[in-house]
Amino acid sequence: MRSETLEVPGASLYYEVRGSGPVLLMMPGGPADATTFRRMEERLAADYTVVTYDPRGLSHSTEHEPLDDSRMVEIYADDAHRLLAAVGGGKADVFASSGGAVIALELAKRHPGQLATVVAHEPPSPWLLPDSERVLAAMEDVCDTCASAGLFPAMQKFMTLVGIEGGPPPASEGEPSPEAREAMAMMQKNFEFFFGRYIRNLARYRPDVAALKDCPCRIVPAVGADSAGQLAHRGGLGLAQALGTEAEVFPGDHGGFDGRAPEFAEKLCAVLEAGRG
Repeated sequence: MRSETLEVPGASLYYEVRGSGPVLLMMPGGPADATTFRRMEERLAADYTVVTYDPRGLSHSTEHEPLDDSRMVEIYADDAHRLLAAVGGGKADVFASSGGAVIALELAKRHPGQLATVVAHEPPSPWLLPDSERVLAAMEDVCDTCASAGLFPAMQKFMTLVGIEGGPPPASEGEPSPEAREAMAMMQKNFEFFFGRYIRNLARYRPDVAALKDCPCRIVPAVGADSAGQLAHRGGLGLAQALGTEAEVFPGDHGGFDGRAPEFAEKLCAVLEAGRG
C-alpha cells in the first residue's frame, strides 16, 4: 500500500493505493473515509488497483478554503474525477456506497469517459423516492437539529429516518491514549460535518436521470439483501426503476461491505467482471 496526497482546488485529498490491475475507486459515504472498505481491500487488490480516500474536509483530507455548500456534490464529484486522473490506468471502475453513491452519479454524468462501471450501492437520495418531499424535509430537519440541539439528537432523528437502530457510541473506560484521543477528535469532526452540513446538501442535489440514461458508462444500482425497507435501500431500488434496470443484491445490509466483507467482495468482483464480458 502507498499513501499519497493530491492537491485539488481548495483542498488536499489523502488517498491510498493497493494492488494492481484495472483501477477500482472506492467512494465512501457520509462521515466515512479511506478506512471504510478495509475488510475487502486485500481481496479486491488481488485483481484491481484499489484506490480509497478521505473526502475533502474529512479525516486526513484538509480544506484550504471554505467549501461552497450549494455545490457540495459537484465539488466532491470533481475531486473524484481529479483523483482518477492522477492515478491513471485508463477507464476505472467505481464502487460507491450511500452518500458516495449519490456523488458517483454526478461523476458519471460529468466524466463518463473516465469510467467503465459504476456500482451505486444504496444511494439515499430523496429524489429517487416517491415520498421525496417528506424525506427532503426530514433531512433538512436533521441538520437544523444538529445546529440547535447538538450532535446526538440529530443522530437519533437520522437513525429513525433511515430505518436503522443505533445511538451514541458507548463511553470508553479509563484514560484514552493520545492516539485514541486523536481518533475520537477526528470522528467527532467528521460526524459534525455529516449531521451539520453534508446531509442537507446531499439531499438537495437532484440526480440527472435523463443524463444518466444516456451515459456511455455502465451504471449498476445495488441494494443490500438485509436492508429492505430502509431509506437507502429504497433509494437503490428507485435508481434502478428510474434507469429501467434491475438492482443487484449484495450480501448484508447497508454496511455489508464491512459486516459481510468476504461475500460482498466476491459479489462486487462478479458484477464488475460481468461488465467486461
